[in-house]
Amino acid sequence: MVRRSWVPGFVALSAIWGSSFALIKIAVDAGVAPPWVALWRCLFGMLTLWLICAVQGARLPRDPRAWGHAAVIALLLNSVPFMLVAYGETRISSVLAGVWNAVTPLATLVFALALVRSERPTPRRLLGLGLGFVGVLVVLGVWQGVESGVLDGTLACLGSTACYGAGFAYTKRFFSGRPESASVLSAMQITSATVQLGLIAPVTAGAPSWPGLPAMTGLLVLGAVSTGVAYVVNFRVIRVAGSTVASTVTYLTPVWSTAFGWLLLGEPLSWNTLAGAVLVVGGVVLTRGPGGQRLAGGQPVGGHRAVRAEQPADDGAGGVDVPANTYAGGDPGAEVGQVRGGGPQ
Repeated sequence: MVRRSWVPGFVALSAIWGSSFALIKIAVDAGVAPPWVALWRCLFGMLTLWLICAVQGARLPRDPRAWGHAAVIALLLNSVPFMLVAYGETRISSVLAGVWNAVTPLATLVFALALVRSERPTPRRLLGLGLGFVGVLVVLGVWQGVESGVLDGTLACLGSTACYGAGFAYTKRFFSGRPESASVLSAMQITSATVQLGLIAPVTAGAPSWPGLPAMTGLLVLGAVSTGVAYVVNFRVIRVAGSTVASTVTYLTPVWSTAFGWLLLGEPLSWNTLAGAVLVVGGVVLTRGPGGQRLAGGQPVGGHRAVRAEQPADDGAGGVDVPANTYAGGDPGAEVGQVRGGGPQ
């Protein structure tokens, strides 16, 4: 049996998640407050996921406990990190924000080592964490001194990666094993985030205003495509190519975020940004190598969306790695690959 090519979907997915940082930058530069950036992307993502569930004939459960877990996960993987990334991009370029999102797998590993008893630090993992930390310092150019605005934006983006790490660990323990489909669990998560942000945004940022057609179009694409359609594309890649191949989208997302920021927004590139990004990704590769790729029970420790999902018959991995972004914002965010209850780029 000849398999369908997974390459077009894989490249499209990396571009979708990589573009999210430029879309966020367009919105914040147009004056959209970070809480409203987060709310609009979740709202449009929620509507898209509801539509997907309706087409699939899937219904959202009524179990209060399931919705309680979804609310916690939404807070950790969507509401808080989406606001942090948007705030960060009021201080730094989308290029830098995309690089910081690549730190998500390292943050996830730190939480995994701290919270999952079966996880143990290995020399390879420690080397990967150390290399990633050096990469962060190189990107910042600490030998030149760090401006306060850049530091604020960087801390906000790194704070989002910490949220992703905690959210993935929580998802593994309380949510990913539920019987509902990935579309349903993702819809529950993003619906919870939309409700949360619907309460937060008006209080913290006032009433919304029309930011202009380009910014609102960017937010629509950010929500509907990066937080909705990307889920479907991600699952197609998983089913055709397997989870191991699908997880490597994490390595391409920063490349796209850098390209979009440079080509579309005219953001400057420096040698230390590129060199540091290589070191960060290298650290991620080391932590995801033999003996460092999965949590107990098949749980991956990689980026944006480390939870179990249905696997193709010939893929015995038992779980998939979800890139950061993240919905990224993955963004991760991530926006946020998405699999069962996953987070953004």
